[in-house]
Amino acid sequence: MSQYALKTLLPSYLARQQERIEGIARDFGLDPFPTIFEILAYDQMTEIAAYGGFPTRYPHWRYGMEYEQLSKSHEYGLSKIYEMVINNTPAYAYLLEGNSLVDQKLVMAHVYAHVDFFKNNFAFRATDLDNTGHLTDPMARPDPFEPNRRWIDKMANHGARIRRHMERYGVTAIEEFIDTCLSLDNLVDPWRPFTGTPTPRNEDDDETAVEVPRLKSKDYMESFINPASYLEEQRKKIEDAHNKKKTFPEEPVRDVLSFLLQHAPLDRWEHDVLEVIRDEAYYFIPQMQTKIMNEGWATYWHSKMMTEKILDASEIIDYADNASGVTATSGKQLNPYKLGVELYRNIQERWDKGQFGKDWDDCDDLEVKRHWDMRLGLGRDKIFEVRKIYNDVTFIDEFLTPEFAIEQKLFAFSWSERNGRFEINTREFQAVKDKLLSQLTNAGNPFIYVEDANHDNRSELMLRHRHEGADLRPDYAREALRALFRVWKRPVVIATIVDDRPVYLRYDGKEHKSEDAPKAEVESEEKED
Repeated sequence: MSQYALKTLLPSYLARQQERIEGIARDFGLDPFPTIFEILAYDQMTEIAAYGGFPTRYPHWRYGMEYEQLSKSHEYGLSKIYEMVINNTPAYAYLLEGNSLVDQKLVMAHVYAHVDFFKNNFAFRATDLDNTGHLTDPMARPDPFEPNRRWIDKMANHGARIRRHMERYGVTAIEEFIDTCLSLDNLVDPWRPFTGTPTPRNEDDDETAVEVPRLKSKDYMESFINPASYLEEQRKKIEDAHNKKKTFPEEPVRDVLSFLLQHAPLDRWEHDVLEVIRDEAYYFIPQMQTKIMNEGWATYWHSKMMTEKILDASEIIDYADNASGVTATSGKQLNPYKLGVELYRNIQERWDKGQFGKDWDDCDDLEVKRHWDMRLGLGRDKIFEVRKIYNDVTFIDEFLTPEFAIEQKLFAFSWSERNGRFEINTREFQAVKDKLLSQLTNAGNPFIYVEDANHDNRSELMLRHRHEGADLRPDYAREALRALFRVWKRPVVIATIVDDRPVYLRYDGKEHKSEDAPKAEVESEEKED
């Protein structure tokens, strides 16, 4: 792409629009990072989109696959990439060459709202390169807030590291190991960046003297009631029981990739590749956690800025035609733009009218609720607060109401074996909300923990699936076990539940096995139930 390097600056008429729109955004109270816009041809935009927005990323065959898919989708009129924006300091945004001026204005307004969200939402503090591993309060930040988020440079460094390994060990070997790591890149702890630096374990704690319970006695009877031989025997029993309970790790570890980096028998280049994949996985987690909020926030503000300040009368129809496509919904999938923007508007209306709090919750008169308006005018402040301290799960959990679900015609659907098609399953509010929250929690990924790195005293890696009502997909589980074996280089076991039965899924490098869990574990599961 070097031949395009000097041809991506905005033309003067767009540069003037950028300056004007940034001023409007700040007048509305948005606080974005400095933002650099570049204008790209269709093939350039598609190439950067295939790389996830980072043109200097490490080389891998899947980016070519993504490029072909995006390219064909555009050529056949199935999709169009209007813009991309990168969480970086300064932020980078890309405009598509050939878009109308109305489209370019819309994209700029949309981008500034996104960048405001990147800067001010707590989840994105995890991408501050100058605070990695030290954050315990993501809401506390210096003033002025100027974090180091030079992720374009970091991704370029990752690309240089991977290319260096490819030159030395060959493209095939490195790409195959990248494939393995990408199969595991969701086995991280999304909240790890906010736990602070782990406190080193004090090994002296294990060496403290074992206190043996003694029978009560008077001093002159001590040697008879608690003889030395008896105390020594009891001390050994306690020590044996203590050592038997010890496992490694002592507590379950959710960040599986971190555990593998620290303890798997990896070659130096393998360690480096896995570290790159883990770092980039953590970069994209905040976007995964805030998709509905982020897109809803950007849609809310581009709509407000465009209709109130940016457009003239001759541009309104073109804008409405394009904007309607962004928020259009279908019966097949959830539109995060639509759900997010409508929920922000609902929150603003409720807090403007005072439709919250104990009096509102206790009111059972629908007619009173319909005309409830205390004229508090707190809506604008409330949505800025929400933008700052919520993610998608807490956003939906706290602000999705039965009235909103009815107004937006929300429903849950499932596959009907009888009719051979997807059908509406329920419109009941709690069922719809629970379904939505289950899809958003951990992005729908299973909760997997490292439980024992010396399972059955054979250096086997044992992980446990925290069952949340849905079984693991057998094909995904097999591929994950295969990838874990490649990294751990010893047999791997996942303890899970299949058809309400505790089982061990095992892979030893040759074959996959599903075994019933030991009886003691089955009894433990029954007690917990």
